[in-house]
Amino acid sequence: MAHTGGMERHVHAWMRAEVAEATDIALLVAVSDAPAAAERLRVLAGGARHPVSETRDRFGSRMHLLHGLPEGTVEITYEAAGVRPAPPPSSQDSDAVMHLWPSRYCEVDEFERIAAEIVGDLEGDQAVRAVVGWVHEHLDYVPGSSTITDSARSTYVARRGVCRDYAHLTATLLRASGIPARCASVYAPGLSPMDFHLVVEALLGGTWQVVDATHLAPRASMVRIATGQDAADTAFMTTLAGNVTLTGIQVTAVVDPQLPDERVGEAVVLR
Repeated sequence: MAHTGGMERHVHAWMRAEVAEATDIALLVAVSDAPAAAERLRVLAGGARHPVSETRDRFGSRMHLLHGLPEGTVEITYEAAGVRPAPPPSSQDSDAVMHLWPSRYCEVDEFERIAAEIVGDLEGDQAVRAVVGWVHEHLDYVPGSSTITDSARSTYVARRGVCRDYAHLTATLLRASGIPARCASVYAPGLSPMDFHLVVEALLGGTWQVVDATHLAPRASMVRIATGQDAADTAFMTTLAGNVTLTGIQVTAVVDPQLPDERVGEAVVLR
């Protein structure tokens, strides 16, 4: 199991959007449970500070709500410095059931035969590695090649996508193989191009292990933002009412003292 030792992460996200009068937005941009030495979320609407309320969603992720935004430009800035490793994620008995189910972007029941061909007689971590390896080898990472309507089904056919597509196909194949799997949005030091990133957690022996078929960043330095069945539960911005047009976004994530090596076959817990 990978160790995080004295590692600290520093993350920053900036977004600009044009909104209609009385727009409501939900944000999932804050680090979930990892303790930070300093943290700030600031929202400017028309150049003035706008109030933000915090709650937790059904998966325990920190959600920030913006209500009644005035028409015009909104700038959102989130930063957390000195983010230390969080406690290992816990699991409930119900996780082994609900994280086998199909979800909006994961058509599990359509992939049972395909998953059986990929996994064969393998079980546990060997089955997980087989699925991750298959997705990595059979998909091409192509920025801009998919949309928010693409799911595991369309990704399997297209054989290309971005991190959310890799995650959806990985999670779907794992669930179809009888391995509970969920998605997690993260800050990922070392990721290029830098952005919010989506990975998968597989439940093995009561432990959530993080896997990433893109192999684009070391898993040991990733910081959890949100957890859910798929991207529908982990989107960084959701319009609750009104209208939003995102016009700018910038994400950065770095680690001290140095970026760890990524060992693809190593068991890693998202902390």
